[in-house]
Amino acid sequence: MEREAAPAEDAPTGGSILRQPPAVWATAGASVVAFMGIGLVDPILPSIAQGLHATPSQVSLLFTSYFLITAVAMLVTGFVSSRIGGRRTLLAGLALVVVFAALAGTSDMVGQLVGFRAGWGLGNALFVSTSLAVIVGAAAGGSAAAILLYESALGLGMACGPLLGAVLGDASWRYPFFGTAALMAIGFLCIAVFLKEQPKPARKTSLLDPVRALGHGGLASAAAAAFFYNYAFFTVLAFTPFVLDMTPYKSGAVFFAWGVLLAVFSVLVAPRLQRRFGSLTVLTGSLVLLAADVVVLGYGGHTTAIVCTVLSGAFIGVNNTVFTELALGVSDAPRPVASAGYNFVRWFAAAAAPYFAPKIEEWTDVHVPFVVAGAAALLGAVVVTVRRASLTHEAEEQAPKHATEDGVGVFAN
Repeated sequence: MEREAAPAEDAPTGGSILRQPPAVWATAGASVVAFMGIGLVDPILPSIAQGLHATPSQVSLLFTSYFLITAVAMLVTGFVSSRIGGRRTLLAGLALVVVFAALAGTSDMVGQLVGFRAGWGLGNALFVSTSLAVIVGAAAGGSAAAILLYESALGLGMACGPLLGAVLGDASWRYPFFGTAALMAIGFLCIAVFLKEQPKPARKTSLLDPVRALGHGGLASAAAAAFFYNYAFFTVLAFTPFVLDMTPYKSGAVFFAWGVLLAVFSVLVAPRLQRRFGSLTVLTGSLVLLAADVVVLGYGGHTTAIVCTVLSGAFIGVNNTVFTELALGVSDAPRPVASAGYNFVRWFAAAAAPYFAPKIEEWTDVHVPFVVAGAAALLGAVVVTVRRASLTHEAEEQAPKHATEDGVGVFAN
């Protein structure tokens, strides 16, 4: 598999996830803020609907426009970064997020806000898709430590996003957007100062390379399973706040606890489960448990819904880690290309769920969107089971329970 070489001057010895060069920490820190932007609006969705006189289905388009543009942009990110370099791509993405997040805070109509979130999604796509490759290329300790660091940033961002949204959104729904713009501006400065330009790949990426990469059975299977999983994931993230119907502070606390579980299970628990049971067994079981959790969430009382929302973070954390490792390690495509193809498919589900969940509620009742989400998670488990041979990494076939003892799963490279 083609790999990016880590710059020698930025790679200290040692395999600890904590012993990383400043460039890695700067990129990881900016990644935290980037992922905060995903859950930032969760606690303030009802406030936005009230402030802009919009319906839940209209406000849910904040997620749909964001992830729809993100999905399409995945075909462009590798094309751009292979020509202008990872550092400039990161900076371009951050700049777009700063501009569109600030503009989102000035919106007077829900249509404007949805449009500005689309521009935000473009910037986030450029940043997020490139940040993983940059962290892997510059990190000490190999790709396993880099993936765990990236997942840590994802979990921390997912946890802190709703908290920031609640604290700032309690005063005004506009403030979280301005706050994100300010934090991303700081991230821009850190990347500009600490990150040196990464070596460009020997071969430039074309717009169709991510699509061609999906011709690999293993990567296509991982993307298909992740598509169904992400539908369930983003039904919880985008639709549950309307079901809970809580103040920004209370909703932020619920999703903060959700994000903490997501971070803990993605970084600490998932690797241990993988070492013991094998990645595909863990993934299948976690998807089934997520399906059961979201169905109970939909049919339970208010307290049950809160508990199940928080608990879903554990299953989502495990799934995120295993799916990320699958996407990066199951095919022989370069990491940025494999990641782009995989994300191109799965982010369409992240765009679809926020749109269809409120619509399904309008057509039926409040329980059915969660039944659909549970069915989607089960379909993901079915894909993993049926396509197990294509998804099985050579290392797992040979020694599923003999991974290294550095705290990483069997798919770590």
